[in-house]
Amino acid sequence: MRTAVVAGNWKMNGTKATVASLLRGLKAGLAPGRTQVIVCAPFPYLSQVSDELSGSPIQWGAQNVSQHTAGAYTGEVSLEMLKDFGCTHVILGHSERRALFSEQDDVIADKFCAALAAGLTPILCVGETLEQRESGETNTVVLQQLMAVVDKAGIASFAGAILAYEPVWAIGTGLTATPGQAQEVHEILRMCLRDLDEAVASKLSILYGGSVKASNAAELFSCADIDGGLIGGASLDAEEFLAICQAAE
Repeated sequence: MRTAVVAGNWKMNGTKATVASLLRGLKAGLAPGRTQVIVCAPFPYLSQVSDELSGSPIQWGAQNVSQHTAGAYTGEVSLEMLKDFGCTHVILGHSERRALFSEQDDVIADKFCAALAAGLTPILCVGETLEQRESGETNTVVLQQLMAVVDKAGIASFAGAILAYEPVWAIGTGLTATPGQAQEVHEILRMCLRDLDEAVASKLSILYGGSVKASNAAELFSCADIDGGLIGGASLDAEEFLAICQAAE
């Protein structure tokens, strides 16, 4: 059975006060269940997150990382630094990193390999823009992004990873792929991996990301190949995020 996963991506949001309030709300309201719950915080708050969540069932991670181990890379953060704060996961290839910071497939693949080697679970994001969807390029785009990592890391590496499909046109726009649209792409991704390794593909958790809310989470998560969500804005509200976690149950 695949693991249900709900991961919160706080993006560039938060203060010490709001982080404390959010985490207290999550700890108080999270009911025991089978769903793996993760929060991915901005770098400055990882120490606070580590302190607040220590001993809780909630895991935590970062939103990006350098592929380099150490050295003259001003402004970058290494995997060993993340491990110092107890991180278990790291988001890689988010569309905002690709579009706003020009991260290319080969760099994302390098980061994926480095994360696995360091013992962290990469949450690899793939997704198409609205223009690409309207041009009928969705499958080509997401499979190219996926295979760039498979080709470098090997299919077996995905046994230690999480995949997330996030249509760029549905991130922070209020638009959401219909359950049918989301399921179609999830199925294509899983079928591609299944052609390479049936066992890996069958166990891999594939998350949907793109304006997931408490009001639409249950319908999305009921789809055959959607195993949870990568949650943006809704992850900043404890009540909303907890309702999404409950929907994954």
